[in-house]
Amino acid sequence: MTPAIRRGKDADADGFIRLIGDAWAEYPNCVLDVDAEVPELRALATHFDKVGGALWAAETDGTIVGMVATRPLRDDDEAWEIGRMYVAKSARGTGLAHALLDRAEAHAVAHGAKRMILWTDTRFEAAHRFYEKRGYVRAGSIRILDDISNSLEFRYAKPATGVVVEVLDAAAAASAERRLAEILVACVAAGASVSYLPPLSPEVARAFWRGVSADVATGAKVLLGAWCDGQLAGTVQLVLAQQPNAPHRAEVAKVLVDPAFRRRGIGRALIRRAEQTARGTGRSLLVLDTEAGGPAERLYRALGWQETGRVPGYALGHDRKPLDTVFFWKRP
Repeated sequence: MTPAIRRGKDADADGFIRLIGDAWAEYPNCVLDVDAEVPELRALATHFDKVGGALWAAETDGTIVGMVATRPLRDDDEAWEIGRMYVAKSARGTGLAHALLDRAEAHAVAHGAKRMILWTDTRFEAAHRFYEKRGYVRAGSIRILDDISNSLEFRYAKPATGVVVEVLDAAAAASAERRLAEILVACVAAGASVSYLPPLSPEVARAFWRGVSADVATGAKVLLGAWCDGQLAGTVQLVLAQQPNAPHRAEVAKVLVDPAFRRRGIGRALIRRAEQTARGTGRSLLVLDTEAGGPAERLYRALGWQETGRVPGYALGHDRKPLDTVFFWKRP
């Protein structure tokens, strides 16, 4: 039976406490002491009502099998926090977690949220994978909780609406690896000329992004991600020239937009933000190359990039036939 999602009530306290306690019990040294540390669980709906938030419960045959809540942040008018996100082990893999998070995010956006944030215990690795699949990336430092479980929490965040491009630091880049690998695989399958040939395995794609994350950590690259209505949908890199005589130069590389999100201005937004970021890092000359005759070439020309020249048969296309490549430059 598909669980019914409804607004949570204070009367659901026992079900909520059981659900959370069972989830915490899956991890070593993770102890739920309600009265000492989280007494608000006794009247959770009232707790969220008081702060302008909302709470939902998922129920099957009278048993609470899922929950989620959201509330506005007091110190940020445009950000809402997701919290109390739990799904019973018996209901995992059914789509219930996605349905619950959809409900909470939609409520937040309807009430003005431009950004979503959440905190998750560093031990909850399955939750990390879920949030990363939903477009969240690590943001900021780890939070230390003074509780009996000695909890440490990661902060995750994402833009909630529109097309937004942001720079990803090393932690954000590492947390985005799975989603960026999916985008790379999809782009290669759709015929993009980006170093790889189809079929590209997820393992190879993930290894590529692990290398990028390492380069971001050392300062060799700047990685940008593009969100479209809360989904991580595209990316671009600035490869910073390391030669002593080229501190002014960078290469724009791996401009990728998930085929499912194309024709929404994401590619243009990525290039514009890459140019802006280059200026901010002191790079006054940008270069790139792209398949001749493709849509990317038309985009770069429309954005004022200047052709340097072209090399016949520079790379192989998805059909293993040689393709010409055009080289461009621009002063951002």
